[in-house]
Amino acid sequence: MAMPILDSIASIIIGVILAVTALFLAMECKGLLIGEAASLHVVRRVRNILGEDTQILHINEVLTMHFGPQDILLNISVDFEEDLSADQVETAISRLEKQIKTEFPDIRRLFIEAQSFKAHRA
Repeated sequence: MAMPILDSIASIIIGVILAVTALFLAMECKGLLIGEAASLHVVRRVRNILGEDTQILHINEVLTMHFGPQDILLNISVDFEEDLSADQVETAISRLEKQIKTEFPDIRRLFIEAQSFKAHRA
């Protein structure tokens, strides 16, 4: 014996499930298409790593963007101590890159800019 009401209810439930799934996928794809920032945990920890470095006077800016689920771009602008030589700045940048990439393997591209705080604000 066929019960048309049950067919109707099942169709509505399936439609709602499909609509919710489509909405979820649209939100996820939008974030990846237009560039979603890394999680607050990642940004905070990167700031902590930079803040612990005695050769950095000021963290000017930390910018992140996802290129994929496990592919993050990290751009950092920092003000190093004035009395450091170019070799010392290069060594510090290499050390910071290694430390950050070791802790966060999803950070695949990392750019550190040495810029004074005053120049950054201008």
